[in-house]
Amino acid sequence: MFKVSPLRKRQFLGGIIGLVLGIAIFYILTLESTEQYISIGPMNTGHQDLNCFACHADAKGNLFQQLQSNMSHAVGARKEGVDFGTQDVTVDNCLQCHDRPNDRHPTYRFSEPRFKDAIKNIDATTCITCHTEHEEERVSVATVNYCMNCHQDLEVENDPLDISHKDLIVEEAWTTCIQCHDFHGNHRYEVPEKLGDTIPMKIIRHYFDGGEDPYGTDKKYIALSQKAWLEQLKND
Repeated sequence: MFKVSPLRKRQFLGGIIGLVLGIAIFYILTLESTEQYISIGPMNTGHQDLNCFACHADAKGNLFQQLQSNMSHAVGARKEGVDFGTQDVTVDNCLQCHDRPNDRHPTYRFSEPRFKDAIKNIDATTCITCHTEHEEERVSVATVNYCMNCHQDLEVENDPLDISHKDLIVEEAWTTCIQCHDFHGNHRYEVPEKLGDTIPMKIIRHYFDGGEDPYGTDKKYIALSQKAWLEQLKND
C-alpha cells in the first residue's frame, strides 16, 4: 500500500489552508464594508458618500473567464484583452450624475475635428483629465492656463472689463480666466467688471483642493447624487 510521507501531508494540508484563506480574503475584500482597504486613495470632494461600485461596475463574465481571456491575449491568441474584476471608469460614468444641458464645456464637443490640436495639450474629452479620483480634491489639473488652448482669438464685443480681454490675451494672462468664469458655467453669480475684483488665485487653488466654493452655492443644475440626497432629506 502506498504510504504518504509526513512532509507530503503537511504540504497538502498547507495548500488546502492557503487555498481556503485566499478564497476567504478575496471574498471579504469584495464586500462594501471593506472598500476602504482596497481603495487606492480617498474620494474627491463631493464624492465622500459614494461607494466603489457607483463607478467601478463589475466586468463582464466571471473571474475565470476574464483570466482566461487575458491569458489568451497575452500569448497572442486573442486580439484584445478584457476588463478584469471591474470595468474601466469612463466619461459615461461621470455623466450619469453630472450631465448638464447648460455645460459650457461638455466633453463631447471636444471630439469635434476643430479641437484636435487643443486636446493634444489637454484632453477635455474625458473628465478625469481635470478631476482625477482618489486625490481628495475637486480639481487635479496642475495649471489653470488651459484656456489658452482654445481662446487665443477670443473677441468680446462691448468688453465690460477694465483691462480688456484682448490685452489679457496679448499678455498671456491665462490664469485670470478662471478668476472670473467657472469652467462649466453652472454657477449663478455676478461676473466682475474690474480685474481687481476677481477671485484671487489663492482662493481658487483652495477651492480646487476641496475648499469652499468661491463662485457661490447657487447653481443652475445639481448632480443627480445631490438630487437624491435632497429628496431623502425631504422624505425624512
